[in-house]
Amino acid sequence: MSHSPPPGTPKARIPGPQQPPPPYPRIGAGLWRRCLGGGLALWSLTAWVTYETRNSALLPTLILLGSFLVPVAFALWAYERHGRDLGVSAVLGCFLAGGTLGVLGASLTRPYLLHPSPGMFVGVGLIEEAAKLAALVFVLRRQPHLRGTRAGLALGAAVGFGFAALESAGYAFEAAVSGEGIGLRALLQTELLRGVLAPFGHGLWTAIAGGALLSRRRLNGDFRLTAPVLGTCLGVSLLHALWDSTHGLAIWMVARLTGTGAQGRPFAQEYLVRPSAEQEYLFTLFSVGGPALVALAGVGWVRSLTRRGTSWRNTP
Repeated sequence: MSHSPPPGTPKARIPGPQQPPPPYPRIGAGLWRRCLGGGLALWSLTAWVTYETRNSALLPTLILLGSFLVPVAFALWAYERHGRDLGVSAVLGCFLAGGTLGVLGASLTRPYLLHPSPGMFVGVGLIEEAAKLAALVFVLRRQPHLRGTRAGLALGAAVGFGFAALESAGYAFEAAVSGEGIGLRALLQTELLRGVLAPFGHGLWTAIAGGALLSRRRLNGDFRLTAPVLGTCLGVSLLHALWDSTHGLAIWMVARLTGTGAQGRPFAQEYLVRPSAEQEYLFTLFSVGGPALVALAGVGWVRSLTRRGTSWRNTP
């Protein structure tokens, strides 16, 4: 015969199933939005204080905030969307180490391409995309478990956004420091323009190339440069070249359509001298529409990869 415990006696607790701790730090959903909004507020405040005080010591803060804000936010977006199981360390390593190695590798080879020509833009595209992809391979060389299309998309985007952040910082510094002194207006214009365009450039292109590369990675961690991988690298290099050449192409197309200017140099970095209203309209149309078409092509390519991409844990 069972006896019920006297009133007030604490009941015995039955332990439930224990969940193992997550192997990676959890990041709340929507962190990229908070990062983008908070960072934009800080950048705006820094720009205002710099303008009011004319304190040149604030320029490094302004340059770093403006250059890293959008790339960091969209690298977080790529992590939240496709790379939560990869771990923060892998994404951070690709962003910092991969982006730095990509910039250094591209900087060592670009000086050989000095004269504006079709070959220059294609060559720069090939060199920079190859440098970023080589940096991705170097960072992941001892992590054979990281493979699959989605892993390549997230980690490739991290490398590309790291490259974009460092490159933007260099351009912003050049815009700020000139022979005429500190150009704050030129600095702000450069950071605003490159910040708006950042999601559609380096991060997008390297995400595509990384998705193709890691989707064909072997179980032992070896990378395979198959025909689809090489074709993808050539494709993103072409997008890169078209993006860089839109200014020269816009000038050339305006000259051809209006019957003025240098019609034989479609890739020269020239400018319209005393343009008419029609020329200004056409130049704006082509110089804005060209990058927009290139961006749409890249976004469509990424979306097709995500639709048919497998989880990073799956074997390609």
